[in-house]
Amino acid sequence: MSHRHRRQSARLAVAAFVFALAGCTNGNGPSPSPTLGPRPASPATVEVVTPAQGQTVTGDTVHIVLKLSGATIVSQTTTAIRPDEGHVHLYVNNVLVSMNYGLEQDIPVQPGSVDLKAEFVAADHAPFDPRVWSSDVIFTVKP
Repeated sequence: MSHRHRRQSARLAVAAFVFALAGCTNGNGPSPSPTLGPRPASPATVEVVTPAQGQTVTGDTVHIVLKLSGATIVSQTTTAIRPDEGHVHLYVNNVLVSMNYGLEQDIPVQPGSVDLKAEFVAADHAPFDPRVWSSDVIFTVKP
């Protein structure tokens, strides 16, 4: 198994753990559970820079570029959370596809219309309250 696949598998394992803690989804990603206790608010904003709204891309991957303001990405997962530190989760068509420790990455995509959004989450991978979402970016993928 390649380093990239091991890293992706580890991220997905963390996501499964977070989802187990967070409870059911509401169509907008995981919802915090009362067992997590109160969640802090974050001053952060996150924005999808690339791809652009309405853009058409070709191929089976798309390069994602995000802009984060008011906070920093940290690479370590911890329960000692701060409102200005965390990770980014990427959703394609309301399905979590990546937990990222940076602002750029390539993700696999299928042909058709794609609805992409990003969420800035705390360093424990659970959401802030209120949640920190980008606007949805809808683009088209051609084979």
